[in-house]
Amino acid sequence: MKIGVVGTGQFAGSFIALWQLHPDVEAVYATDVLPERAEQHRQKYNMAGTFADLDELLASDVDSVAVMTQRWSHGEHVLKALDAGKNVYSAVPMSMRQDEIEKIIAKVEETGLIYMMGETSYYNPAVVWARERIAAGDFGRVFYSEGDYVHDMDNGFYAAYQYSGGEDWKKTASYPPMLYPTHAVGGVLGAVPSHAVSVSCIGVVDDRGDGVFDKEVSMFNNDFSNMSAHFELADGGIMRTNEFRRVGHPGGIHESRFRFYGTDAVMEQTSTGAAYSDRTGIRDISDLFHTTEGQAASDPDDLAGIDPALVHSFRSGTAKVHDRSRLPKEFEGAKNGHEGSHHFLADDFVRAVTTGKQPPVNAWTAARFTMPGIIAMESALQGGVRLPIPDYGPGPQ
Repeated sequence: MKIGVVGTGQFAGSFIALWQLHPDVEAVYATDVLPERAEQHRQKYNMAGTFADLDELLASDVDSVAVMTQRWSHGEHVLKALDAGKNVYSAVPMSMRQDEIEKIIAKVEETGLIYMMGETSYYNPAVVWARERIAAGDFGRVFYSEGDYVHDMDNGFYAAYQYSGGEDWKKTASYPPMLYPTHAVGGVLGAVPSHAVSVSCIGVVDDRGDGVFDKEVSMFNNDFSNMSAHFELADGGIMRTNEFRRVGHPGGIHESRFRFYGTDAVMEQTSTGAAYSDRTGIRDISDLFHTTEGQAASDPDDLAGIDPALVHSFRSGTAKVHDRSRLPKEFEGAKNGHEGSHHFLADDFVRAVTTGKQPPVNAWTAARFTMPGIIAMESALQGGVRLPIPDYGPGPQ
């Protein structure tokens, strides 16, 4: 397969490097609205070449496109790629609009093309462990789950928006927290075999006064910096999700964290560890989720241009609960990131395209990870009223 990467920001290089290593990838190309960034990536990763713009890339013979553009533009770029007959890997979120999500699903159904969303929480060690235990029945009935994405603006987000937004970065730095829900929702629903059917959400109006999360500045007309949502699941259970952007918490310490409460057992993850309990006792399982220190930690050149507050996202290796036996041998020793997820996500997309089989986080699953946040945002704007969440089914199994 040949992959064209659209958008060469701070995270694109991690996946470009892995696809360059993958034995089933023939060539990787790049394009960016700033051509010099695409060229820098071409040189750094010895890529096959660059394209002047997205249209030129889509007119080429690449069969797959990786969309790594601004988070509010994913839906538009994904649909354009699907219309051009390309398979698509998309950074999160799937879209910030319900109509675009519906169009993506319809296009995938119509064409049989592969769509995959690169949700890191699906391979978060706590989620991998919980998914296996829940499937085995160890928890009994999981009636309540929690997924949080706790990422303070001061821990790298200011710099990230400045990097991508230029002089007008404050207009986009107010991106509504619940429209970036997948690092929290995806972890819960990546382990619990259900989906959200309704939600009530409360948003906290920001009071920092720095022009971020200010309706007069925001292109999203958003002043919520912290949001909390309560979801009803299709199986009768409950999911609670927090999306916090103003929170006194250090960066890189389980920004995504999860807890699962069942009738027979409980797993609780905190900032510093995790515990598993049943009626006989409780034990510390933190060591199962700790990731090894990745190679990137000792390679300063590879982290050039990355804000120091975000470096942790590139440093992780894999955890004890990760099964690396399915990965190509070429990935051994390669840089990883986001608690060991990058290797699995990069391989998932290649496997899906080369076999024609849907990846774990396909269009239908991505919708179930994304739509709850979109409707939660609507709920918050209406003062927390409970709203129904549309569902588009589980897709091909």
